[in-house]
Amino acid sequence: MIKPYLKLTKPGIIGGNLVAAVGGVLLASQGNINWLLLLAVCVSTTLIVASGCVFNNVIDIDIDKLMKRTCERELVKKVVPVSHALMWASTLCLAGFFTLYQYTSLVAFQFGVLGFVVYVGFYSLYFKRKSVYGTLIGGLSGACPPVIGYCAVTGQFDTGAAVLFITFCLWQIPHSYAIAIYRFEDYKSASIPVLPVEVGIARARHHIIGYIIAFAMAALTLTYLGYAGSWYALGMGLVSLHWLYIAKVGYQKVPDAQWGKKMLLSSIFNIMVFCTLISLDFSSESLGENYQVNALPAVIMEPHS
Repeated sequence: MIKPYLKLTKPGIIGGNLVAAVGGVLLASQGNINWLLLLAVCVSTTLIVASGCVFNNVIDIDIDKLMKRTCERELVKKVVPVSHALMWASTLCLAGFFTLYQYTSLVAFQFGVLGFVVYVGFYSLYFKRKSVYGTLIGGLSGACPPVIGYCAVTGQFDTGAAVLFITFCLWQIPHSYAIAIYRFEDYKSASIPVLPVEVGIARARHHIIGYIIAFAMAALTLTYLGYAGSWYALGMGLVSLHWLYIAKVGYQKVPDAQWGKKMLLSSIFNIMVFCTLISLDFSSESLGENYQVNALPAVIMEPHS
């Protein structure tokens, strides 16, 4: 009986957010990793994201009925009662935020709250259904996990955290538009006002190209400011050019849905490379000037005592 409840948490989404959170921890840790802190970030992020996804499933029952890729979900098929799903989501939420508050930093906790409230309260309940800007709002939520990981180590929101936040916000938009193009008929059937449906795929493609360029510039800022090394810059430059090539040239070679799928896969590959490289090719030129890594446990506990 546990399997339907696990499916409600959307394990794929949890995995992606977990990779981002771990990347934030490792970038800030500079190789001097507090393993207990890393574990706390992983557990709390998993629980909070899982809770948000379950709440999203409850909110989206009516929409999911209209889309081929979601019409078999557990709540639509009534495999799991809505009341049980709400209790499951609430339990995950309380456990996740307790762990984040108790074992990381206050700033990390605040970004956890921000991401959750934006995703469940603003995006799922209103903007996804009512506004073409829903993707932008959802992007704010999706950018929180790496910042949670980073701020769990640093205990503060600094320039590095800001660059991570902006970079992930910019990545979320072409990623989400690619999904909408790949699943265009589903989004159209459910009347979800995403940009490709509202203004057409051709115009949305121009937005995608602009956001990819902005993402690459933001990502490379980590090297410019001394947070990441030259191998990171080379890797991100190459994968961003590949992503841009598919957006610019690949569009002319395949049908829209197939192009959307290629863009989606490319965006996932791009962000995975980003998370891997910030974990391995960090630089201490800017990190460590204003805080001492792994001296946090005593500092973290003060606001909670």
